[in-house]
Amino acid sequence: MIRAGRALMYSKGYLPTAKNSHKTIVEFTRLTLGDEYHGLIGKFNRMRRKRHDFIYETKNHITSHEAKSSLESAKKLIDKIIAMVKQDNPQMGLF
Repeated sequence: MIRAGRALMYSKGYLPTAKNSHKTIVEFTRLTLGDEYHGLIGKFNRMRRKRHDFIYETKNHITSHEAKSSLESAKKLIDKIIAMVKQDNPQMGLF
């Protein structure tokens, strides 16, 4: 999801900040997709925080149900970002 959000930023001509880049990507994605995707962006942000805890705080507390749900949410968000990028730049469909 982070990579898809980063691709969305690049497609709009922006780069994430050096500090708090993942948080910036989530916020940019929220602003770009709008209120219609509020719930999905909320899941994106929760996964970002859990990833942070796992990587930097050595916390590993995710259930298999949560992992499956996260994958489904990631697919929805990635599909939306791909559609938005293709709409903004139809030539991207060539790749």
